[in-house]
Amino acid sequence: MARQPLLIGCGAGFSGDRPDAPEAVVATLSARGGPACLMLETLAERTLALAQLRRREDPQAGYEPLLDRLVGPILAECLGNGIRIVSNFGAANPAAAARRIDEIARIEGFTNPRIAVVTGDDLSGPAHHALLAERLGEARHPVSANAYLGAEPIAAAWDAGAEIIVTGRVADPSLAVGPAMAHFGWSASDWDRLGRATMAGHLLECGAQVTGGYFADPGYKDVPDIANVGFPIAEVSHDGDCVIGKADRTGGCVTLGTVKEQLLYEVHDPAAYLTPDVTADITGAQVTHVGTDLVALTGVRGHERPATLKVTAFYEGGWLAEGGISYAGPGAEARARLAAEILAKRLPELELRIDLIGVTSLFADDAGRLLATKVPSDARDVRLRVAARHDRKEAAERLAQEVTALYTCGPAGGGGVRTAIRPRLSTASCFVPREAVKAGFEWVS
Repeated sequence: MARQPLLIGCGAGFSGDRPDAPEAVVATLSARGGPACLMLETLAERTLALAQLRRREDPQAGYEPLLDRLVGPILAECLGNGIRIVSNFGAANPAAAARRIDEIARIEGFTNPRIAVVTGDDLSGPAHHALLAERLGEARHPVSANAYLGAEPIAAAWDAGAEIIVTGRVADPSLAVGPAMAHFGWSASDWDRLGRATMAGHLLECGAQVTGGYFADPGYKDVPDIANVGFPIAEVSHDGDCVIGKADRTGGCVTLGTVKEQLLYEVHDPAAYLTPDVTADITGAQVTHVGTDLVALTGVRGHERPATLKVTAFYEGGWLAEGGISYAGPGAEARARLAAEILAKRLPELELRIDLIGVTSLFADDAGRLLATKVPSDARDVRLRVAARHDRKEAAERLAQEVTALYTCGPAGGGGVRTAIRPRLSTASCFVPREAVKAGFEWVS
């Protein structure tokens, strides 16, 4: 079993994250030397649905749109310094993402990069229709269905010498667990070590959330140089414990507060955080300040992993239309409310979601109950936003037409109309037996 720590840097916490963030992380990993990998986490249910829509339009699309900008500037340094890359930026089309990375590598002068593609998460084929119909109670065939894979295929690809590992849907922490599992030679039932590595991955997976980004709250939780917030780097030890830091010469901070907030983020049960790799238990976890922007996590335990895997399926969801128009000056809110009433009367076939941005939107509800009970104010800077979903595109298009017509059909003073219409996928999730999912990896061709 390897004893030398593994450095895992995270260069992205979601699809759309800052594309220049990996550069400082890779520079820091290069400077420190030793075994290291770059983790890029860019996938969520929403982004996977969008990726499926893009792949339907173009069979060569469906992976992370920012792939070139994330990978291009750092690929040569990673390949040249032995820093492996592990990412779920394959989204709905991991093979196409891998081929694109291969093209970028060849442009950089690397003719034989070892790129592995993790397979098995796609359950949309006929072989799984009956199982999904039973588990989801849905007779329709899904547009796509993806299982949340764990660390084992990532570890297998790492052991086989992959320099870049591209995945589709895997559990976010598994992007860190797989490299640690392979590097240290852990077994798939080494529950405590897997549990600790899982929480290290959990601290990393949202990028700058753990280094002060999402933590910042002016006057209450101030963060230095947040415009240049650094992304996190974990030093994982052979027993799975970790120390969280950040990229050198960057802003932000790593404190007991930032680490505690991220540790508890989206954890429904601290004694049983379920992942494909392990059931992590953080009830005995301890966070300790061990240096400037360095916090250690210890005391995590692990228990046997679940017997099932989560699957998210996507179904045809009709069309989403939305439109907006702004009103300003005296009586702005009254005019925006009148515009909403006009739209409701002219579009009786649509169930409208109505928001008055600047008055009530974030706390509003689809049924409009809050807006109906809120006494009109003297707001003078209001944007009306209206949205609706319909199975037929033609019906949804009427919303865009009617919002545009408000320009001169009243009320007075409306401007800045913007409209959009796009296809929509609905989602449903279930659990399937682990043995129904055949995970593995293949080399890019």
